[in-house]
Amino acid sequence: MRRRAFLLALLAAPLAHAGDVAYPMVTPGRRLRFPRDHGAHPEYRTEWWYATGWLERGADRVGFQVTFFRARTPWESANPSKFAPHQILLAHAAIADPRHGRLRHDERASRDAFGLAGAATRTTEAWIDDWRFALERGQYRAKIAARDFVLDLALEASAAPLLQGEDGFSRKGHRPEEASYYYSRPQMAASGTLDGAPVRGVAWLDHEWSSQFLAPEAAGWDWCGLNLDDGRALMAFRMRDRQGGVHYAPEGTTFTPLRSWRSPRTGVEYPVAMRVAAGGEQYDLTPLMDDQELDARRSTGTIYWEGAVRALRAGSEVGRGYLELTGYWRPMAL
Repeated sequence: MRRRAFLLALLAAPLAHAGDVAYPMVTPGRRLRFPRDHGAHPEYRTEWWYATGWLERGADRVGFQVTFFRARTPWESANPSKFAPHQILLAHAAIADPRHGRLRHDERASRDAFGLAGAATRTTEAWIDDWRFALERGQYRAKIAARDFVLDLALEASAAPLLQGEDGFSRKGHRPEEASYYYSRPQMAASGTLDGAPVRGVAWLDHEWSSQFLAPEAAGWDWCGLNLDDGRALMAFRMRDRQGGVHYAPEGTTFTPLRSWRSPRTGVEYPVAMRVAAGGEQYDLTPLMDDQELDARRSTGTIYWEGAVRALRAGSEVGRGYLELTGYWRPMAL
């Protein structure tokens, strides 16, 4: 709890001479431009770079997640002190290894001061202490020295960014402000080391930024990103309301729970096996292992399920990816 208490103190300390921030809205028609839009957008409220994938380590398969979050604080402060936090950086990293039976994960949180943490605007480069995720010479590099694992990966994208929604404008609800700018990089070749052992696999990257992502009546979301064996990819999501129904989903997108799992630590129940239909396609998602719950209360203040899944069609595996289930513990507060 020490790191969380430290973060709360950072947010509370410099409020003298502060006013509310006016975040810019996400609007349709904005053209995403690269490499600039690979970088941070510090004027917006929230942003994340989210890399997941499956890795082969000898005969074993494991899943990985590396996510860096940037959050603009809700106050404009005239305080010139370098201790005054204008941006907060958070990071999650996890390994899903059936031999361990549950996630190995770690998290970091810091303000963007003194060069110890930050997110560059010119291209992808986010770091907290010795954790780093960056785009260098066309290749993403993830370097994570966690409490009980060390991950060093190179992710190679062979295609241009895939713009989600309407040319990168992704609606998340019915109100105009419920939207994000969002692109993905599926089918990335991954190579590197996990705890010093060589690994290879296929990864997925999401980059998303917004000023108001969740509707007040929304509890959280279900999301999947699938790398299919035929070279295609599928992303699908829905926003759930606080009564367990659907607040918003793109037309033709459905998530049907097939099986649930209850965490022995938190008591939260998650639909860890799902039938997902989107874009005229339908897949059954089954988890690499059930216990892929990530307790991130020390950084982002929430608990969620983030898991490596297999994509099945007619009972045969046709791809692999990740399934994210948020808001099952408590409604998300971004």
